[in-house]
Parts: sequence; structure tokens; C-alpha cells
Amino acid sequence: MDRRSVLRTTVAAAGGAVFSGSLWTGALAAPAQPGPGPYGPLGTADSNGIQLPAGFTSRVVARSRQTVPGTSYTWHDAPDGGACFVAGTGWVYVSNSEIASTGGASAVRFNADGSIASAYRILGNTNRNCAGGATPWGTWLSCEEVSLGYVYETYPLGGTAAVRRPAMGRFNHEAAAADPVRQVIYLTEDESTGCFYRFRPTTWGDLSAGTLEVLVAGSATSGPVTWARVPDPDGSPTYTRNQVSGAKRFNGGEGCWYADGTCWFTTKGDNRVWAYDAVNQRIDLVYDDSLVSGTAPLTGVDNITGARSGDLYIAEDGGNMEINIITPDEVVAPFLRITGQGSSEICGPAFSPDGTRLYFSSQRGTSGSSSGGITYEVRGPFRS
Repeated sequence: MDRRSVLRTTVAAAGGAVFSGSLWTGALAAPAQPGPGPYGPLGTADSNGIQLPAGFTSRVVARSRQTVPGTSYTWHDAPDGGACFVAGTGWVYVSNSEIASTGGASAVRFNADGSIASAYRILGNTNRNCAGGATPWGTWLSCEEVSLGYVYETYPLGGTAAVRRPAMGRFNHEAAAADPVRQVIYLTEDESTGCFYRFRPTTWGDLSAGTLEVLVAGSATSGPVTWARVPDPDGSPTYTRNQVSGAKRFNGGEGCWYADGTCWFTTKGDNRVWAYDAVNQRIDLVYDDSLVSGTAPLTGVDNITGARSGDLYIAEDGGNMEINIITPDEVVAPFLRITGQGSSEICGPAFSPDGTRLYFSSQRGTSGSSSGGITYEVRGPFRS
């Protein structure tokens, strides 16, 4: 079976897709290169200032400091990482708030027809909640992007108080991704000399206790890796990234997405997309803007998610405000572009559980300030 066929052997998952663990083996020799995207060129900007391929449309779901349409709830500042969850016949999109001291996370609940049913707070008074990740048991891990930050387990459907999970380590957290086969949670660290971690709960589904481990490897961008226990997950007085000799360094860990044996993660400091093959315990380089022939379409590499088709969607912090797609054919191309918001960044891409709608935010919108955030939905003929 060729690599394209392997990747497209997928099944629906809560809020996403699954991919083959061995897809990108040897990717360094042939990193993703620019080419025509599967949906064709971007059109002119629509009324929301978004350039989309033919057949796709956008709508504004929420704006910071304004009530979410059809509700009395005021949307948070600086919307960041997000995910979708099944909620009865509808779904919920959760979104972090990357604000100091009062950050937290909010949720918008949608009816089966896509209309907004309600909006509400699921986490409050935490510090710079940047990205995070969904768990197989339906919770959202909201991560603090500060030195000695925590992971908070939150409940997208509401009605249950969020819980701080110190056993998952205290460091400059970015994103998380659950691996139900190996029963671990992968974690990225937003530091120029950061590490890539996994948390092994004592009991799967209970994050109150477990073992934090760090990936150990040499300086190469591909090859086998091992894992070592972090002696002191509290990170004080020695930061977690400095506790294990040989821990591999990653330049600004950002988005993190697991599917079918592979954890895909990004590093913004060097504009790279990585794949950790959990089946064969190796890493490979999927994309590197310095290895692109011609002009690199994807820069400011940040949040990442996957689709049923096996395509990866990567949001830009910087660049020219695009969400780029990397296809199973190893082609990278713009999927959408936000115009007139050059002082913002794109955050929180996530598909609805049925794969027909893509949600994301512009963290600072047209104003360039945290109070100007805008959360969007895009609909169209996403391939399956």
C-alpha cells in the first residue's frame, strides 16, 4: 500500500480524523512542497474579509466583548486554541482565552442545523490559556502558556467545574493530544529550547496521577527516539526541560494533533511540522520552510488539526494570515486567507464532528488588540 492509500485509510473521530502512523517515514528526503491545493485557488475576499476556494462560505460566530448571537453571553478576548465535541444531536466548539490572569475558556453550543443554541464559560481566572487538546472521554485540556503553567481539564458541555492537573507537569504549555492506544497525552512546550513530552496516567481517563516523560534523541531531524521520566514535574527549582540529559530540543513547540499512531506537532521558531511515529518510536520532518523549492507558502507555523481526508490544516501566526493544507500527496497550499488583519494570528482550527464545518479564530481581528478577536465558521465541500 502506498503512502497516500495508507493515510486515506481513515475513520471518523470526535472532532477530527485519523492517519497512518508510518505515513511520513523518510519525509526528510522529500518534505512537503508547494503545489495546487485540492480545492483550487483562493477567490476574492468575501464580506468577512476571507479568501476561500470556490464553493466555500464563511460566517462570524462570535466577537470579543460582544454577545454571541442568540445568547446573552459575552465572548472572551484573544480567542486561541479550540476543539469540537459531540453534544446530543449538535456539537460544541470550545475556545481558550490567551489573557493574563483572567484567561480561561468558553464554549458555543450548536444545534443540529448549525444554529447557535447557547454560549457559556467553562474555565475562568487562569493565565494565558493558549492551546490544548481534546480527550477521548470528552473533556478539553486547556493549557497555560506561562513559565510553570498548568494544564486544566475542563468540561465542554458545562455543569462540571474545571480541575487543575499538576501531575501533567508545570512548564510553558502549548498544546496537548491524546493517544488512546498507548494511553498517553502528548504535550508541546513553547520555548526556544523546549521539549516534547508525554504524560502516562496511572489510570487511563483519570489525569490526577501519572508519570511525565520527555522525548530523548540526538540532534537529527529524523530517526529513532526514546522516552525518559521527568524526575520533578513541578519544574522548580529546575525546569522540566533541563532535568533529563539528552532531551531533544524543539524551537517553540506549538500545535499538537494525534491520529492513528502518529502525533503531528509544529514548531514556530523554525517553521516546521513534525511527525512522531508512536508505532515505530521515531520522529520525522514533514515540512520545513527552509527546504521548500521557491517561495514557502506556510510560515509562522502554529496550531494544527486534521480532516477525514487525511489532510492536515496548519494555522499561521504571522505569515500572511493563512490556514495551509498539507495533503497526503505531500503538497502544501493555502486553504484560506484572512485579509486586513496583518496584526493578528489564526488560532484554534477544529472540524465539527461530521467534518463539514471548520472553526477558527483571528485572535486580534482588525484592531490588532486582544479585544478585537473574531471566531469564524467555514462551510463547503470538504473532501472525505
